[in-house]
Amino acid sequence: MARKLGILGGSGLYEIEGLQGAAWTEVETPWGKPSDAFFTGSLNGLDLVFLPRHGSGHVHAPGDVPYRANIDAMKRLGVTDILSISACGSFREEMAPGDFVAIDQFIDRTVGRPSSFFGSGCVAHVSMAHPTCPRLARAAVAAAREAGATVHEGGTYLAMEGPQFSSLAESRMYRESWGADIIGMTNMPEAKLAREAEICFLTLAMVTDYDSWHPDHGSVDIREILATLAANAGHAKGTVAAMPGLLDHETPCPHGCDRALEHAIMTKPAARDPALLAKLSAVAGRVLEA
Repeated sequence: MARKLGILGGSGLYEIEGLQGAAWTEVETPWGKPSDAFFTGSLNGLDLVFLPRHGSGHVHAPGDVPYRANIDAMKRLGVTDILSISACGSFREEMAPGDFVAIDQFIDRTVGRPSSFFGSGCVAHVSMAHPTCPRLARAAVAAAREAGATVHEGGTYLAMEGPQFSSLAESRMYRESWGADIIGMTNMPEAKLAREAEICFLTLAMVTDYDSWHPDHGSVDIREILATLAANAGHAKGTVAAMPGLLDHETPCPHGCDRALEHAIMTKPAARDPALLAKLSAVAGRVLEA
């Protein structure tokens, strides 16, 4: 199966340049309307799908992003790999504003966001022990470095609810007691939903600030964040442009991301809710129809 790369753009990345056969595509899902239309096309031989996570004009707050609709639509469009590019704060001196971090772990502190496609009528439990795809990470790290970015391989992303930034006490706790490296507001439940949809997933975090723990930086300044995002936009676009030459276009995922539902569904076929099964047709059709 040929790979198709989905890009979830957050603050600072609202468009992809240079696509051949580019078109905006509306996708209907049983989980509601996605954040926006999808920008589709081909980039140097790799089919690509781009979605601005917050919508055109940045209209969706982190807690209001229609995460299930976004991931379901990506699956319907044939996406096999998702690169989530997100603006984040840093808890580590060495992960400085302007740097990129390829995330390999998450701590989920979000509340009130639907975090699963499954539920009563069809129960499933997927593993999140290793929530990002190493194969996709290798390609993204190489692409970002080719684009001129400083990249850190591996890091723990703490997903907070927001939309407010952390208090000083929270920032210190996340950094010193919990061992988090990066903090953001949007990559949960994205990573969980991508795993349930059997899509390879990677967060490439763009560091914009030191949150509030740093004694020389104090509180988060939105003006500084915007300035850093503007400076990093070129690196982000360059990373996407380099991905086609670095991502394996044909081989199934060697880490099993594309088979995450293989033994995950617990509800016996006779007890499954037909209405929920209809909603799961895209993300779980491979196993439900087997």
